[in-house]
Amino acid sequence: MIRGLYTAATGMLAEQTRADITANNLANLNTGGYKKDVAVFRSFPELLVQRINDPQDRGARPVLGSLSGGAVVDEVLTSFAPGVLKETGRPLDLALEGGNFFVLQTPAGLRYTRNGAFTLDGEGYIVNSDGYRLLGENGPIQVRGQKIEVNRDGTVVVDGQPVDRLLLVSFANPRDLQKAGNNLFIGVNPQPAVAGGVLQGYLEGSNVNVITEMIDMITIMRAYEANQRMIQAQDSILDKAVNQVGSLR
Repeated sequence: MIRGLYTAATGMLAEQTRADITANNLANLNTGGYKKDVAVFRSFPELLVQRINDPQDRGARPVLGSLSGGAVVDEVLTSFAPGVLKETGRPLDLALEGGNFFVLQTPAGLRYTRNGAFTLDGEGYIVNSDGYRLLGENGPIQVRGQKIEVNRDGTVVVDGQPVDRLLLVSFANPRDLQKAGNNLFIGVNPQPAVAGGVLQGYLEGSNVNVITEMIDMITIMRAYEANQRMIQAQDSILDKAVNQVGSLR
């Protein structure tokens, strides 16, 4: 009976973590280039339930079935499915086709992102909303001119003159990327960019589907409540076993 309390409690904890992840996805519904997270559950090893002290066993212990030990969130995976492209018309709004990433120079090292909402800082460098500089093949890209064009191959052209080419990378294994906050990723083993171009005047939206996430949230709450009711039912049974069945009269 006590084991049942712990099993139900593990389910509640797992669903609470899943609810936090889903809520974070919904909060980033309108964040450009955001990639949603998905919780992966893992069950504890099951135990065989055997009948003991039965005269009919004749030395054997018949297996009655298995008993689950509960579940836990094993890991949180990121879905890198592309988001919907939105046309903005702004020259420094860039979207990527395929699975490539922009490379940013930050005080903590190189970071990668799919959010292509860039601006110019006071020194003419192309930066993101946090002020981190966008890297080209020759380093941070500095613009001195009026008309900025970005070709499909990533070449940055200012007033008709090529300045640099965007440094784009890809990752063969999604597990090589880890979220670092502010819609940035830490990555290992970056590879050359795969097929896919750069679209100027477009932004990639979040890949969160509000309907799917809301349905998941309802499912999570129902599962949480079911585990909660199981704890209440087992607590009631324990109360009767201790205070009624086990009482001396």
